[in-house]
Amino acid sequence: MTEYENLGKLNAPFFEEYKKSFADTLDSGWYILGNKVKNFEEEFARYNGAPFCLGVASGLDALILALKAFGFPPNSEVIVPSNTYIATILAILHAGLKPVLVEPDIHTYNIDPSKIEEQITPRTVALMVVHLYGKACEMGQIMEIKRKHNLVLIEDAAQSHGAKWRGQPTGTFGEYGAFSFYPTKNLGALGDGGALLMKTGELYNKIKRLRNYGSDVKYYNEVVGYNSRLDEVQAGFLSIKLKRLDEINDHKRALAVLYLQGLKDDFIKPVVSPDFYDVYHIFNIRHPKRDKLKEYLFQNGIKTEIHYPVSPNKQNAMKGIIEGEYPISEEIHATTLSLPVSFFHTPDDIHKVIEVMNRF
Repeated sequence: MTEYENLGKLNAPFFEEYKKSFADTLDSGWYILGNKVKNFEEEFARYNGAPFCLGVASGLDALILALKAFGFPPNSEVIVPSNTYIATILAILHAGLKPVLVEPDIHTYNIDPSKIEEQITPRTVALMVVHLYGKACEMGQIMEIKRKHNLVLIEDAAQSHGAKWRGQPTGTFGEYGAFSFYPTKNLGALGDGGALLMKTGELYNKIKRLRNYGSDVKYYNEVVGYNSRLDEVQAGFLSIKLKRLDEINDHKRALAVLYLQGLKDDFIKPVVSPDFYDVYHIFNIRHPKRDKLKEYLFQNGIKTEIHYPVSPNKQNAMKGIIEGEYPISEEIHATTLSLPVSFFHTPDDIHKVIEVMNRF
């Protein structure tokens, strides 16, 4: 069976270093906001060419804290793509704000910049763009819209560690870039974790305060804060894996090339452009008979996933919150299929998937 993902195999090359890092943390007696978190924050900021980075407990927390840092009036509107993973929308709701959904580009699956301005109202305060599947959004037009309408830009870069648009890393265009280190990510921990990149000391201090009970000095609380801190153990693991993130991304990009060259045109494949450095957190194709294809692959020894089977506007949790139809999003959710593309997969694994798919 060709697995879609196997976290044990994925992390096996790092186990010995992980064990040493864990032992060091255990022996240190310092388990919350210690040197390993500080070191990783500095390393991740440097990797992305960002002035500041702060670790938090999860990618969702990163998005929530980024929104809360601005103190927007309740029910202010935040523009978000209609086909994002629901966490992006949950962050807006948990921050007391209103999500306004904009359809994606059917080819890139990222928010369609040409559709953003028609959704901007006097209540719009922010754009929350999502670099889905490891492909950067079209940031040129988005930055023009941000400046024209004086909007805050928050990037959901949870799936795009190392991805770039015209040479600039995702997460470094807006006021905040939010990352997840969920174990399946290209830069994944062995548990939950997240981080925010930011450009100014003011934005840095706001998040540093919010993530730690609203406190700058222990037991003195300046604002209503949260408990959202990247764990020392996970930070140590992330520092180890960060050293090889480019290798991980290169490996996944090489596997993606095999798919792009080998799969028949019966399958709608990811678009490729010189402006975009894609890192393929997910390699997705689309097909009108997606469910039959998924079953066919499973019967032939290949596991796949669907990212994601239900569009946000159709989720039970969004009843009474999100209204209207989003046909492009629903088309993507009904036809998308994610193929194996992990760091542990070999070219032979991918050739097997291609051979079976081309017989469908």
